[in-house]
Amino acid sequence: MTSARNDQSVAAEGGQRLTLSDEDALLCLYYDGGRLPSPSGGFLMVLGVQPEAEGSGSVFLECTSSSLRYRMSVPKATRSERKKVRDLIDQGDDPECPRHQEQPLMRIRHDLACPRCGVRYAKAK
Repeated sequence: MTSARNDQSVAAEGGQRLTLSDEDALLCLYYDGGRLPSPSGGFLMVLGVQPEAEGSGSVFLECTSSSLRYRMSVPKATRSERKKVRDLIDQGDDPECPRHQEQPLMRIRHDLACPRCGVRYAKAK
């Protein structure tokens, strides 16, 4: 019996996460809370979020129709985003993620990061 596998599915079965080709458009949908279309049909669901060492984040996704797993890189915070968060902290307000609507930042070790994208925005006091 033969299977109709492509190289991507073999790589995914080996434990590797596939990268997405049009990450910028998917990131915009993800920030807005929209449904993420999968390159292999169906939609992508979030499996987990991981902060990276340099301040960026990674979102791990799985296709609902093919079970292929993907990794979407989230760029680190810009200067204006970090300044916005620091200004909110200085005013005594609870800082929210500049990229997600109404998502409070959480303390992860010594940093304030978004639990939905993994991006670090400021040092926690």
